[in-house]
Amino acid sequence: MSAPLSTRHNNGLKTALLFGGMWAVLLGIWALVGDGSATLLVVFCAVGLFSTALGYWNSASIALRSMQARPVTEQEQPAMYRIVRELSTQANQPMPKLYVSPTAAPNAFATGRNPQNAAVCCTEGILRLLDERELRGVLGHELMHVYNRDILTASVASAIAGVISTVAQFLMFFGGGRDRNSVNPLAGILIALLAPIAASIIQLAISRTREFDADEDGARLTGDPLALASALRKLEDGTQRAPLPDTPNLENVSHLMIANPFRGAGKRLMSTHPPMAERVARLEAMAGRGPGYGGVTYY
Repeated sequence: MSAPLSTRHNNGLKTALLFGGMWAVLLGIWALVGDGSATLLVVFCAVGLFSTALGYWNSASIALRSMQARPVTEQEQPAMYRIVRELSTQANQPMPKLYVSPTAAPNAFATGRNPQNAAVCCTEGILRLLDERELRGVLGHELMHVYNRDILTASVASAIAGVISTVAQFLMFFGGGRDRNSVNPLAGILIALLAPIAASIIQLAISRTREFDADEDGARLTGDPLALASALRKLEDGTQRAPLPDTPNLENVSHLMIANPFRGAGKRLMSTHPPMAERVARLEAMAGRGPGYGGVTYY
């Protein structure tokens, strides 16, 4: 494999800047209406990080259970095994466990806290929809989520967003500041309401940025950007024709999937996934640069 290169769109830098934005929101609301002490802030952060760590540790089982996925053998899914084994070997990474979800909604996702404890799942719908070349593009994308530690990234973003929401709610109900009369009550309420929204928007932006990264790095891993672009076109139509039910347990894992699984994916600002047209355009631009477009960066 060629030497690692930075991605064309600097997605790693964007992710770091977005995390900085989340911390700025948290520290900003604490500076404006906090109690003048770091004690409560440390407590909130500790509770948020502990609860998120539990979810992160069990991320694979939670996601697989939500999709009612079952492990499959090589005899059942020879194409999946052949593709994933080849790509894992090429990346010098352990092969993840493979699962299939019994749903007609075409989608795929990867989960697990690290490459040694990873799982890749395809729905029955995506296995019927895509040809083997397109499936290879999708599986390359999912493997890069594992190798780039995107489950960890999403978990940390979720933890910070959760802490911001908790701090904002606490301040709205209990007030704060060295002199509680020094803070305009209306301003305090607006901060408490708007800060969690800002945190959620930044969290979603991080998710969208990591999707771009997985697209680009997955295309480098497979050496075939157009295969993934073709798969994404089919998935955009397929997820609208056969969406998943919009239930809380599926909403909690929808950000893991390669395509937004719900009908009417929503406005771009509040979506966990970038617009398909933009993802396809980036992949086609990669293909236009020819075979020397670079290697894969593992984080």
